[in-house]
Amino acid sequence: MIRAIPSLHLSRRRALQFGLGASLAATTGLAPVSRAYAKEEVQDEDIFRFALNLEYMEAEYYLRGTTGKGIDAADAGSKPGDVVGGKKVSFETPAIGEFMQEVAENELAHVRFYRKTLAKNAVDRPAIDFDAGFKAVAEAAGLGPDFDPFGNETNFVLGGMLFEDVGVTAYAGAATLLKNKDFLAAAAGILAVEAYHMGMARSTLYRKGEKAWKAANAVSDARDKIDGPEDKDQGIQVNGKANFVPSTPDAIAFTRTPKEVLRIVYLTDKDGVSKGGFYPEGMNGTLKST
Repeated sequence: MIRAIPSLHLSRRRALQFGLGASLAATTGLAPVSRAYAKEEVQDEDIFRFALNLEYMEAEYYLRGTTGKGIDAADAGSKPGDVVGGKKVSFETPAIGEFMQEVAENELAHVRFYRKTLAKNAVDRPAIDFDAGFKAVAEAAGLGPDFDPFGNETNFVLGGMLFEDVGVTAYAGAATLLKNKDFLAAAAGILAVEAYHMGMARSTLYRKGEKAWKAANAVSDARDKIDGPEDKDQGIQVNGKANFVPSTPDAIAFTRTPKEVLRIVYLTDKDGVSKGGFYPEGMNGTLKST
């Protein structure tokens, strides 16, 4: 059984707060993520290593769902962590299978880009546990104890939406921290690709009908409860209408700090946590604690 949840929306007061915050960020050149790390020396390479951890997870997810196997050893580093879970999905809709294959190729290309750019400073693939991670997500979202993201195409796209929405907000937040213009340009380009993925996943789920709407909104609601006190998430249906683009009232994508992203992938609402959820041994690199 999929638990229905109320449609997510911003109150007028919250909307004004978000609008004002976005306007101030545009005027001053500072986004909230910059304030969160203003007193820390975060290097561009730290941000890219953090992103590589996320890309490893996305690549493993989509490759396993579309090919039945994950990243080759040559792309995982010298001492990669183990990956638990995942299997080839039986796609009933050929177009959706093709969409997912393209996404898998994109995510693998991202892994290779970061590894090439970071060279000897690239981190190895961390340990990843899809079984434990999705079990916790299903429990939090009320999707039932038997939810399997690799069980059918709808579940697979739903699992992908979990990653894509987070990826877009993570890249949007990281943009304010990057100093090297070449790194910033690359991150902006990858953000655009992740946004294409997100739009595809959300629109595909919306076309699946009410059961998929409720499941996607439940995942969104669960995600929003652990990433922090602010409302930075929206389901695919809000106030009875399609909501493909989660954004502020100014149609600006939400930003998340690395710590907010880590709360989601570690599946915790606590500070100071350095592992859990999809990353049983934590991420590799400097940015690894909530």
